[in-house]
Amino acid sequence: MAKKAQVSIYTTPTCHFCHAAKEFFTASGVNYTEYNVASDLERRKDMIEKSGQMGVPVITVDNDLVVGFDEPKLRELLAV
Repeated sequence: MAKKAQVSIYTTPTCHFCHAAKEFFTASGVNYTEYNVASDLERRKDMIEKSGQMGVPVITVDNDLVVGFDEPKLRELLAV
């Protein structure tokens, strides 16, 4: 059973790695909040402040920041 973490993912609709990350979360039973930074300028600004970059996905797991779809790191942080 996946630990209950606060998970957010900053995405764009055309990002292949964003889709892969969301599929991983769904397959692992992880609830997440998605922010489309292509259309949500406020969330884009938020993402850039957190990560220092424009690349997606940017994923937060509680207080941890993961840039890109780093499945081993996400498995470690989520205990899945």
